[in-house]
Amino acid sequence: MAFAITQTCCNDASCVSVCPVNCIHPTPDEPDFGTTEMLYVDPRTCIDCGACADACPVDAIFPVDRLMGPDRVYAELNRQYYDTHDVIDTEDTEDTGSAGNTDNAWGKPRFPRSLPHEVGTLRIAVVGTGPAASYAAQSLLRTTGAEVTMIDRMPVPGGLVRFGVAPDHPSTKKVGDSFAALYRHPRLNLQLNVDVGTDVTHAEIMAHHHAVIYAVGAANDRTLGVPGEDKAGSISATEFVGWYNSHPDIDPDAVDLSATRAVVVGNGNVALDVARILVTDPDRLAATDIADHALAALRRSRVREVVVLGRRGPGQAAFTRPEFLALRQLPGVDVVVDDHVDAGRAAIASAGPGSKAALFGDVPLVKVDWSAPPPEGRRIVFRFRSAPSALCGDERVDSVRVVRDAGSGQESHVDALRAGLVIRSIGYRSAPVPDLPFDEATDTVPHKAGRVTTTVTGEHLPGTYVVGWVKRGPSGGIGANRTCSAETVDSLLDDAAAGRLPEPAGSAREFARLVRRRQPDALGRREMLAIDRAERRRGVESGLDRPRVKFATVPDLLRAGRRFGGR
Repeated sequence: MAFAITQTCCNDASCVSVCPVNCIHPTPDEPDFGTTEMLYVDPRTCIDCGACADACPVDAIFPVDRLMGPDRVYAELNRQYYDTHDVIDTEDTEDTGSAGNTDNAWGKPRFPRSLPHEVGTLRIAVVGTGPAASYAAQSLLRTTGAEVTMIDRMPVPGGLVRFGVAPDHPSTKKVGDSFAALYRHPRLNLQLNVDVGTDVTHAEIMAHHHAVIYAVGAANDRTLGVPGEDKAGSISATEFVGWYNSHPDIDPDAVDLSATRAVVVGNGNVALDVARILVTDPDRLAATDIADHALAALRRSRVREVVVLGRRGPGQAAFTRPEFLALRQLPGVDVVVDDHVDAGRAAIASAGPGSKAALFGDVPLVKVDWSAPPPEGRRIVFRFRSAPSALCGDERVDSVRVVRDAGSGQESHVDALRAGLVIRSIGYRSAPVPDLPFDEATDTVPHKAGRVTTTVTGEHLPGTYVVGWVKRGPSGGIGANRTCSAETVDSLLDDAAAGRLPEPAGSAREFARLVRRRQPDALGRREMLAIDRAERRRGVESGLDRPRVKFATVPDLLRAGRRFGGR
């Protein structure tokens, strides 16, 4: 009986590396890797060994005969992938005798990088502690004798894993367990609650390290650019996600849930996360690590309808199939499509198997009276070919002016959707990194294979590298950063072997003293572990078997770190 990969797939590709029969695709060496919604097991060649399930960091792989309820659909999704995609060998197959039969041909093996002995011990700084930063640090620590310093402006590490993954996706958060082991590595130093550009500069980091890798993500959101966007009741998905994930930058009172209808602009996975959290029974969230203030607000919430706006039709929806399928399984929540003019009825009716539009084949189409309050009960309304043209109201939003048929180019119909909360989820962008070049057109740091380059001459900045969203833009999930970091680390090690890395003038101990002098509230490994223990203990003491109860403010985090870390 074959195995199948299910909803929580992180595209980490740990499963690919342990599969003895090469039956999981796309692999990191194949063109589709990083663009498919998930990885897939070929049921024709799977030998049921279970190695992939053992290696999966997010518990996403199961035997097909053990799939229950809504997860059964993933057996078909895995099979469908191989019905519509040819698995081809990108290597020359003549030497293996497999030419002409590329369905399951083996590629060349990949071995860990190493450095010539004469290079000596490298000291590498990594700015950020999210998935991209952590994969890069893991690679350096596992394959070289490098000493690594990870720097983060937050008092706790984790980045997207801690502050971006929805609390009702605990399996996805498990990828953080492998990073937790990283933080305990004897050659790793942590400098938390330290802001690069304010507390220490790029030049000061380089003066104490052979190289620095920036993995600072894309924390800023894109704006709608419509009138009324700055009114009360209009917020970004970045703010909402940070609010329910206890991000210290977000005020616990930042979200007002007194309206009965909310509009989410955008229909990607984050938009679906937002919609799902807004209508999920709070009792189902009570056993997660959701912020206490968010759980209390959701218990008082009057929101019972969430409208998900998409500019284009159902076939071009930005969410992944697994996220949509999970949405359909919410107890007590109806999912419908607004049947306005050219809402996608024809596209849904003619959709081919496996297409995005086909997912809506059994979703009811309803005529919504947007001037009236939403009906009793809870529901999510998908509205396609629509885009906001203005947020209306006196001091706070009370309605959204929506252009219909936004994807047709005609844009002649305008509706007013009565709503008191608007959450934009239309993408992210990186902020300029102090002392580094920045491409305003792509909102990324310019680079070649991870090596930072100047915008004028295109020359490499010695010892300076990027990884993650600040490198490639806000695309790909957690696991995609593994391949991204591998490219950057390879470039760094090539430069080290070629003698192109500058020699630091200062020592690691001198850098630590500099940090403590500039930022007396900097935290290290001991304080980080103390915060982790305290949050887990709070979870146990809650009586709800919560994995942890997070501290939501910087003062609370610092207090926990000092109190339980012995400082």
